[in-house]
Amino acid sequence: MNWDKGEGKTLPTELHGPVPGRTPMLNAVTRYRGRTTNLWLKLEQENPFGSIKDRVAYSLLSSIFESGVLCGGIIESTSGNLGVALARYSQICGVEFTAVVDPRTSRKLVRQMRSADAKIVEVTNPDETGGYLLSRLAYIRDRMAAEDLLVWPNQYENPANPRAHSEGTAPEIASAVPHGELDVFLGVSTGGTVRGFTDYVKRNSLPWRCVAVDEVGSVALGGPPASRCLNGIGASRTSSFVDGRDCLNVKVTAAEAVAACDWVASELGVRVGGSSGAAVAGALRWIGEGLGAEHVVVVCPDGGDRYEDTIYSPGWRRAKELTSRADREFPEVCSTRVVDNSLVLI
Repeated sequence: MNWDKGEGKTLPTELHGPVPGRTPMLNAVTRYRGRTTNLWLKLEQENPFGSIKDRVAYSLLSSIFESGVLCGGIIESTSGNLGVALARYSQICGVEFTAVVDPRTSRKLVRQMRSADAKIVEVTNPDETGGYLLSRLAYIRDRMAAEDLLVWPNQYENPANPRAHSEGTAPEIASAVPHGELDVFLGVSTGGTVRGFTDYVKRNSLPWRCVAVDEVGSVALGGPPASRCLNGIGASRTSSFVDGRDCLNVKVTAAEAVAACDWVASELGVRVGGSSGAAVAGALRWIGEGLGAEHVVVVCPDGGDRYEDTIYSPGWRRAKELTSRADREFPEVCSTRVVDNSLVLI
């Protein structure tokens, strides 16, 4: 197949490659401000290609492949994780993939995409909010207008995104955590995870509270834009899947997220990414204010291995003027255990 001439091909009717899911959960019994809480971390870094976006990529591509569309290549905007997963699955299926990234995308993840034969387009012009998402989307729309056979999964609006969680991530948690009241903390970027969980909760009439966690300065849930430095959480546009006025939500700072990452690493023995740290910070604030249920779940989208040059870099922290966790209060960890599968500790 000569992709350069814009030729198309009929995609396979079934997506090939490893099926994501069945990731482990780390349960920590914590004591915080006189209250005992079961804190559960859903460790999505144990997916085949290293993040929760493996689930989304699998769902997006499956919906495209099942449609039987004629394809001249796939293009998607990505802050990193989705691009890695789409690149890997596209490589397995023999489909050309173009990842549209920006200067904030992890160089490590860009290298992983390239190693899976992805074409990389870096958009360097900031949008009106100071981010790059709107500029990435504008580039894709221009390409779509010029290339009839190019396919855009559109993670920002495709119902296959939340379906990955309503049919996968959420049911896995339901099978692992004791039945009853549950608070689930979910980072927001596209809003697909939050929408998938709320759909699952409504469909099954569960006594769960889904809490969306965003970074201060993001407009994913509404509000004015401001400078942000975390990757993988927040957005330059409001979510098409969830409205901040209609859901429980909390906004945290980058400093809170980084401090939470350090606490998880030192006290629970596993490194998580920045968006995971933000979600943990949101959960701990919730618990500290006496709002949490007995069981609190935090969905951790990826691991710390992808943030060695940012979240876990002393130089990056100094440049961003982020304080250490010594300045903050954290729970006492009484005991830990792993539920399902294996866990690689640092």
